[in-house]
Amino acid sequence: MHHEPVERDGNAVVYCEGAFNTTNGKTAHGLVRFTDRYRVLAVIDSHWAGRDAGNVLDGRANGIPICPDLPAALNAANEQLRSVTHFVIGLAPDGGRLAPADREAVRDALRAGLNVDSGLHDFLSEDASLAALAKRRGVRIRDIRKPPPRSVLHFFTGRIEKVRALKIAILGTDSAVGKRTTAWLLVKGLRRRGIAAEMIGTGQTAWLQGARYGVVMDALVNDFVSGEIEHAVLRAWDESRPDVIVIEGQGSLMNPAYPGGFEILAAGRPDIVILQHAPARKEYDGFPGYPLHSLERQIEAIELLSGKPVVALTVNHENIDPASIDAVCRQVQARAERPVLDVLANGASALIDVVHPWIEKRGAA
Repeated sequence: MHHEPVERDGNAVVYCEGAFNTTNGKTAHGLVRFTDRYRVLAVIDSHWAGRDAGNVLDGRANGIPICPDLPAALNAANEQLRSVTHFVIGLAPDGGRLAPADREAVRDALRAGLNVDSGLHDFLSEDASLAALAKRRGVRIRDIRKPPPRSVLHFFTGRIEKVRALKIAILGTDSAVGKRTTAWLLVKGLRRRGIAAEMIGTGQTAWLQGARYGVVMDALVNDFVSGEIEHAVLRAWDESRPDVIVIEGQGSLMNPAYPGGFEILAAGRPDIVILQHAPARKEYDGFPGYPLHSLERQIEAIELLSGKPVVALTVNHENIDPASIDAVCRQVQARAERPVLDVLANGASALIDVVHPWIEKRGAA
């Protein structure tokens, strides 16, 4: 089945001051790696100014420069003979709050005539002075995490049982561990093999990357979370009839602040689970004193709750020497007794080989 790309909204500068290449910059990382919604022309972070964003993040240059401030980013775009239309907040701090200095950067972007897109919990469109400035300049502020009106939200119906696509959930042992990136790599790898696949985004970054189907889970009142997850899966099935639906995970089952995996298992009703894991992490991201639950316990909890198998683990190689990645994967595999793969370093092909029998089994059912 042909996948239609999302029409781009415009050319973007991604603001990530002080946070690029940290877990608080994960929205920027997603946009640097891939987005259908914008053409990303530059990243702002004075700590990495002068470097290539792809090189800093993944050791692979992608032609997106990191600039110290907005004037430099606009100049970099001019040198590419492109005009910037959007200023996208690439920060993803705990609690989704914007610091005063960052709010001033938003003001500068509006003065420069740029549309502002934000996935934070601080709704910039509700700041009277910013809203007035946007109106004067004829530009728009979009708050991606703003809760939709209840009139358009859905309760869980059970119709999801009629979906015949193989549903794969990419869950994680922690937040900010790479679940979304693995989900996209899997979807794109499946499409390259001629297998129709759709991504269900569950956070603001997937929306910013142009996911056609999804929900911003943490913008919702809890009563509607299950129904909205189900509705996103149903839309993907009804409109696209894919062979595979990949659901992006949120947080992790036992994360003290972000236990979003529960709703995804309950409402998304995956057939199989892939578990993203950062072997070098000892504590939950952003919460010192909260040690990560053991890998064995996390696998056991997922399988107990869902009644479905964790078929593979995917590794986040943060703080692991590149020369040691393969050895670390072998160590984790010995513990988990399942295939362990680094899709960011090595691509999704081996992971697709693992899930392919499940696709064939589902297709024959």
